[in-house]
Amino acid sequence: MARFVDIHPVDPQPRLVEQVATVLREGGLAAFPTDACYTLGARLGDPDAKRRIIEIRALDDHHHFTLMCADFAQLGQLVQLDNAVFRAVKAATPGRYTFILPATREVPRRVLHPRKKTVGVRIPDDRVCQALLEAMGEPLLTSTLLLPGDEEPLSFGWEVKERLDHVVDVVVDGDQSGQEPTTVVDLSEGYAEVVRVGSGDPAPFL
Repeated sequence: MARFVDIHPVDPQPRLVEQVATVLREGGLAAFPTDACYTLGARLGDPDAKRRIIEIRALDDHHHFTLMCADFAQLGQLVQLDNAVFRAVKAATPGRYTFILPATREVPRRVLHPRKKTVGVRIPDDRVCQALLEAMGEPLLTSTLLLPGDEEPLSFGWEVKERLDHVVDVVVDGDQSGQEPTTVVDLSEGYAEVVRVGSGDPAPFL
């Protein structure tokens, strides 16, 4: 049964944030709200996290996982950025965007796209996410909480708890989350290709 933690969306309580961080450090899988929608998250170094997320979401092997980062310095250690891509990503972060970029050697091979060796990265504009990332001191491996057969991601903590009670370890209730995932922009070839239009305005990348 998943632990249910009610964290204030504007002023996250450090004690409760630390409870979630402790679960993650111990190899747990969390469901938590973001500036876009609910996401599944785990430690990047957790060898079992990818399998658990794939099973919950019924994903194929070519799914792009997202590394959620606290800031641009952390993001820059995980992906390769030339000057033009750096400026484009910098201008849109933090925000409701995920960028697909070539990964550095800091990223475990198991979470890379098997053919392209790319990975998604994002910096959320959300206080609960930022508090959790600060408590962890490292990026999180994440994936949008869109369940098989659903047309929209889950957006209420109680609903997440009800449907995923026995497959995740902790659910964060931060009031209502958004219902639209991030806009995904592929910059891996040096130019912008919008591969999913979501809650971030795609106009700067069209």
